[in-house]
Amino acid sequence: MKNRILGLISLAALLLAGSTAVFAHHGAAAYDTGKPTTLKGTVTEFKFMNPHTEIFLDVADASGKTKNWLAELGGVTGLSRVGWTPHMLKPGDQITVTGNRSKNSSNALRLQKVVLPNGKEFNFERGEDYTN
Repeated sequence: MKNRILGLISLAALLLAGSTAVFAHHGAAAYDTGKPTTLKGTVTEFKFMNPHTEIFLDVADASGKTKNWLAELGGVTGLSRVGWTPHMLKPGDQITVTGNRSKNSSNALRLQKVVLPNGKEFNFERGEDYTN
């Protein structure tokens, strides 16, 4: 009986410890929300998936050297509600993205706005963007 109780307590502690990574994943803490970055580039890959849709694009820096960037959006359900589809972007499409750059200086953005090849704009607002 004592071993069973200890086992259940250990299992509960393990589940709680593992769940912090799930909750830590959400939010804007990893991004510089005070300074938006705008990039023009060429789509190399578009992953319309959960939990976050990803757009990979090649962007030329000031010296002309091409760097691959990751632009992260919300999940499939929210994007579908505003007209996104799995085939709306394809490699070679020229797009403009605006978002918050990762604080760790990696080539990653948390998207705020996308301008598609046809000129259509999508703005993204998330609850954690607002402070009281």
